[in-house]
Amino acid sequence: MSSHMESWSLLLLGLAALAGVAVTLAIRARNMQIWLGSYLRRRRVQAPHPVHVMFCFVDHFEPAWGRVDLPTQRARVDRWCRDYRVLASAHRDADGRPPQHTFFYPEEEYLEEHLEKIANLCGEGFGEIEIHLHHDDDTEANFNATITRFNELLHARHGALARDPRSGRLRFGFIHGNWSLDNSRADGRWCGLNNELILLRDLGCYADFTLPSAPSDTQTRMINSIYYATDDPLRPKSHDTGTPVQAGGRPSGDLMIVQGPLGLNWRSRRYGLVPRIENADVRRSCPPTADRVDAWVRTAIHVEGRPDWIFIKVHTHGTQERDMDTLLGEPVHAMFEHLERRYNNGTHHVLHYVTARELYNIVKAAEAGHRGDPSRFRDYELPPPPGLAHAPWRTGPGRATRRDPVRHAGVED
Repeated sequence: MSSHMESWSLLLLGLAALAGVAVTLAIRARNMQIWLGSYLRRRRVQAPHPVHVMFCFVDHFEPAWGRVDLPTQRARVDRWCRDYRVLASAHRDADGRPPQHTFFYPEEEYLEEHLEKIANLCGEGFGEIEIHLHHDDDTEANFNATITRFNELLHARHGALARDPRSGRLRFGFIHGNWSLDNSRADGRWCGLNNELILLRDLGCYADFTLPSAPSDTQTRMINSIYYATDDPLRPKSHDTGTPVQAGGRPSGDLMIVQGPLGLNWRSRRYGLVPRIENADVRRSCPPTADRVDAWVRTAIHVEGRPDWIFIKVHTHGTQERDMDTLLGEPVHAMFEHLERRYNNGTHHVLHYVTARELYNIVKAAEAGHRGDPSRFRDYELPPPPGLAHAPWRTGPGRATRRDPVRHAGVED
């Protein structure tokens, strides 16, 4: 009898060991060892009602993806400009504004006709244009020249990018191609600059919006945060950790990092057992279901000390044909409907559709100690780019900026 029990014990130990090995391999295959510890150590913060939900949709907008010909690129851009107007016009947030789409357009794919169409769409009040860049084995001189040239081109020819009212220089949001911000790929590809955070800061970048990048190995240990990263110019991936932005705090480091939700989706499991990674990516293979929207809200990314202002940044690659029916059709329509129905009742939640620039402005207002209605701070530090000057929802009353001496005092009713 004892021999039989020993055999069973050995079998169970063997199975447990195999299961442990399988779990470890599954974790490493998806690079989850980088961030899983941070996810498991997360803590919930109780927020007073109402909770203001800032929803920001950023797009790695690449018309030439797949090295397609010009007619195909043109068809992609034309469909976005046609169908997004229809989609967004059917929805409104608490401030009466439609969903805002931030087009991070790649410098290396620039074509004037594409940007002109997107700029016209944004000028009607449907979004803004920011900078996306794919590069490899780059040099400081080339990077500086590339970003500076593209900044000036977008601003002068397409009315994009905000000009800082204090310094007069152009400011921009940034998404790194192939997720490789600050040379963060383990194999060193698709960047080449260990001091990229410093370079971006000096060029006028107000924040990076690349993350989350899981399951890529470029994903950082720090997750579900808005934080300042300090560059170590001798090492890659300096934004792996940083200092969270705090209400009543002060800026630090070299560059603000704005992350989207990252976690585990237990409602969607491989083989019924292994939870999928929730990385805030929206496309046909991972549509924005109500369950996912609820998970993004529960993640509650916020400025420390201001838990009643939460920021949801989701991302996509918008010009891939296989995903356009999702992004411009019923799945995203249903996502906005769910946001407006469940998170805009005025008592428990208030919904605000924001661009990347507006998200940054509201974060800076929270850092300065402001509270109350965050929609007043959409233009708090950086004004709208010139192409948006006449959009119908840009000129309403109650807009606060940091140049306003009363509102900048940090006390709100």
